[in-house]
Amino acid sequence: MKTEITDLLKIKYPIIQGGMAWVAEYHLAAAVSEAGGLGLIGAANAPVEWVREQIREVRRRTDKPFGVNIMLMSPSADEVAKIIVEEQVPVVTTGAGNPEKYMTMWKEAGTKVIPVVASVAMAKRMERCGADAVVAEGTEAGGHIGENTTMVLIPQIVDAVSIPVIAAGGIADGRGIAAALMLGAKAVQIGTHFVVTKESQVHDNYKKAILKAKDIDSKVTGRTTGHPVRALRNQMTKDYLKLENEGASPEELEMLTLGGLRKAVVDGDVVHGSVMAGQIAGLVKEELTCQELIQKLVKETDTLMRGTNCYE
Repeated sequence: MKTEITDLLKIKYPIIQGGMAWVAEYHLAAAVSEAGGLGLIGAANAPVEWVREQIREVRRRTDKPFGVNIMLMSPSADEVAKIIVEEQVPVVTTGAGNPEKYMTMWKEAGTKVIPVVASVAMAKRMERCGADAVVAEGTEAGGHIGENTTMVLIPQIVDAVSIPVIAAGGIADGRGIAAALMLGAKAVQIGTHFVVTKESQVHDNYKKAILKAKDIDSKVTGRTTGHPVRALRNQMTKDYLKLENEGASPEELEMLTLGGLRKAVVDGDVVHGSVMAGQIAGLVKEELTCQELIQKLVKETDTLMRGTNCYE
């Protein structure tokens, strides 16, 4: 399981936990890193000092590498970018924007920079501005998504750049990891399966919604606004899609989902909240510790890469 990414990030296994808003906090990030993967703190729109405290809490629990995911659309992105340097965070991943203006500052501090991309053009641009690797995320992922599927996106980005590519979207077991590696990826990023780990602090209702999800249970809202989001279908997605089909304004649609992710993750409202999860949710059937999940993934992948079927 040694790859360019394990060497680059100094981690044991090429498995990265997604930097999911409201979900990826220090309990989860520390547990993933301690188990040999790379745990991420999701900064999202959180207060700056919350991010700093999260970083310090991870360090209290593990001496292994970890990272922070910055949502570049956040009003506090500039301040969080500086905290990355001040707290000497080993890895930063970025989404919802272009990290070029922070690149020199981060690189001089020794931080590895890994933007999340959904197209070949963006991957090439990130390579030109100095990214150490990219996460190529397919539309199967939960949360904010692009249009290309993981299956077609990974090999095209692998062919287009010389930096390592991390596959994301629709990966929840060893089969997905083995497939990503065969497509040329050097690691995978997994979100949905880590949401239901024992260390994850999300509300039990959120976990149960994922555990009982079927293959057809995710919906994409917001295509008309240019900001599509994948979540498990519920009353909120039903209402949203109805309004969207009726031509509601972006402002009306935004009001419907305002605070929706917090509502689901913290309050456990899986009826009117935004239960973000990938299409792979139907494959997630058990709640494990991060250590158990990573060991399971590694064993499955290793068995498949050696040419035997561990699923019979």
